[in-house]
Amino acid sequence: MAVLQDTRVVSSAPNVLAAGERSEKMRRNRRLLQSIASFVLAIVLTYLGLLAVTFFIGRVMPVDPVLAVVGDSASEETVARVREEMGLNKPLIEQFSSYVSKVVRGDFGVSVLTSNPVMQDIRRTFPATIELATLGIIIGVGFGVPLGVWAAVRRGGVVDQIVRVMALIGYSVPIFWLGLMGLVLFYAKLGWVAGPGRIDVAYEFSVTSVTGFLLVDTAMAGQWDAFGNVLSHLLLPASLLGYFSLAYISRMTRSFMLNELAQEYVVAARAKGLSESRIIWRHALRNAMVPLVTVIALSYAGLLEGSVLTETVFAWPGLGLYITHSLQNADMNAVLGGTIVVGSIFVGLNLLSDLLYKVLDPRTRVR
Repeated sequence: MAVLQDTRVVSSAPNVLAAGERSEKMRRNRRLLQSIASFVLAIVLTYLGLLAVTFFIGRVMPVDPVLAVVGDSASEETVARVREEMGLNKPLIEQFSSYVSKVVRGDFGVSVLTSNPVMQDIRRTFPATIELATLGIIIGVGFGVPLGVWAAVRRGGVVDQIVRVMALIGYSVPIFWLGLMGLVLFYAKLGWVAGPGRIDVAYEFSVTSVTGFLLVDTAMAGQWDAFGNVLSHLLLPASLLGYFSLAYISRMTRSFMLNELAQEYVVAARAKGLSESRIIWRHALRNAMVPLVTVIALSYAGLLEGSVLTETVFAWPGLGLYITHSLQNADMNAVLGGTIVVGSIFVGLNLLSDLLYKVLDPRTRVR
C-alpha cells in the first residue's frame, strides 16, 4: 500500500511542475501585455498632449487666421462667412475634436503662403532637414563619443581640458553667429565650400527628385558632379550642427565613462590582467552606451527641431525655414502643422530610445 502511494506521488510530480510552469508563463505574458498597454497608452496621451498644446497656441496667438486668409480689407460679411467655413465660430471643445480628427488623417489645412496643402509642403521640405540633421548627428557621435571617452580616461590632463573647453564653446556661442563666421571664412575668403542654398542653380533642374534626399538622388542617378555640389553645400551647416551636438554628447560621454571607470568591475578586470583598451572599449563604454543612447536620440531630435537658425542663415530649404517664413506671414496652418510633425518625431525618438534602453539593459526588461 505504501509503495502504491509513493508511486502516485511520483507520478503527480510532473503534473505539478507543468502546472507551475504554465502559471509562471501566464504571469510573464500578463506582465508583457501590461507593459505593452502602458507603452501604447503613453504614446496616445503624449500625442494628445502635443495636439492640445498646438491647438491652444494657435487660438491664443494674436494672429487672426481668418484675416490671414481673406485680408484686412475684407468685409464683415466675408469675414463671418469664412470664420463659419473654418469652424472657428463653434465652441472650443468642438473645434479641438475636429482638429484632432483632421490631424489624425494627416490634414493640416492649406498653407496661406503657398496655397498648397500643408502636408504636401512638409513632404517637400522635411527631407532637406533630415539630410542636414542626419549628417550633423553622424559628425557629433563620430567625434563626440571618442573625445568623451578620451577625456574620461585622461581626466585632469591636457586632452580633458581641451574637450571641456570645446564643449563650453559649443554651448556658449550662438549657432547663427558661428554660421555667419563660417560663411565669411570658408565660403567668402577661402572658397572651400559652396555658399547658401542646397544646390547650385546649374544643377537644380537636372536632378530628378525620387527620395527627396539630394545626396541619395544624385548618387542613384550617377550624377557625381551634382553629388559633389550638394555635398559642398551640406558640409558647413552640417558641421556646425555636428559641433553643436558634439559639445553635448562629448560632455555626457565623459560623465558616463567617469562613473563606469569608478565601478568595482573595472578594478576586478584590471586585477585579472585585462588590457586597458579592452576594459575601456569593451566593458566600460558598453555599459555607458545604455544611457548614452537616450542622449544621442534626444540630440538628433533636437537637431531636427532646432535647426531653424541654421537653415535661416544658410537659406537651407528645410522645414525650419518653411516654419519661419510661415510665421512671418501669419500662416498658422503651416506653423502648427510643422510643429506637430517635429513634435511627433521628438516623441517617437524619445520612445525609441526607451525601447533601446530596455534592449541594452537586461535589468529593465519584463521578467
